[in-house]
Amino acid sequence: MIHARMSTLASLQRTIGNLESGADDLARVALGHAGADAVLQGGLVRGALHEVFAGSGRHGAAASGFIAGLAHRLAGRRPLVWVRQDFAERESGALSMSGLNELGLDPRLLVTVRAADAEAALRAAADALACDALGAVVLDVWGEVRALDLVASRRLTLAARASNVSCLVLRTAAAPSASTAETRWVVHSAPSSSATEAWGAPMLDTQLVRNRHGQTGRWIMEWNCDEGAFREGAAHSRLVAAAPANRSLETVTGRRRAG
Repeated sequence: MIHARMSTLASLQRTIGNLESGADDLARVALGHAGADAVLQGGLVRGALHEVFAGSGRHGAAASGFIAGLAHRLAGRRPLVWVRQDFAERESGALSMSGLNELGLDPRLLVTVRAADAEAALRAAADALACDALGAVVLDVWGEVRALDLVASRRLTLAARASNVSCLVLRTAAAPSASTAETRWVVHSAPSSSATEAWGAPMLDTQLVRNRHGQTGRWIMEWNCDEGAFREGAAHSRLVAAAPANRSLETVTGRRRAG
């Protein structure tokens, strides 16, 4: 019995090591933004864990829009599961199917799951990742979640890699901590590129603060709802130094976190 457990543990450690070392032959999905895709060596790794943090509570809508765009790129025409902690809905409001439709997502391919707490949301996301018919799973939690630690992120990473279903974790009112995420983003809203348009395309100030396979960077991205892709925004792209995983969100963004 002990020998079997040790063999299982050793196998798990080898699997995690292979995942964390990163392989160049992993499938990638382009975002459409030339600068970001170049830094990402072609795009986001499919079947991996990616984190998106709202710069503060008031930028939650921008972060939600960004992760919806990432999910759209990664899932394509396959179903998308969005797991939300109940508290997140009470703080930021329910997902709008008409709003997601305007962004270019097909509401018929979206399954939403409401979880009573963060622990239930984690379990639901892990169960969803086991279904290889899905294109992506979004885990949407609010605040500092003790259960979402390094061990939990490794489990999500293993589940995503096993099924080749991308896992996108949306964090609002939280600071980054150690995880096995392939990429980590911090998102703020950005002003429209045209002051004359009553309703312009979504503009996002996006910071790639963690990239397992290359540099980091910061870009103003515009989401093209018709093409379902990101593109160059009003500001020029520039590379920045990578931010350590244990740095606070205030240090990464230079702004105070809400609360």
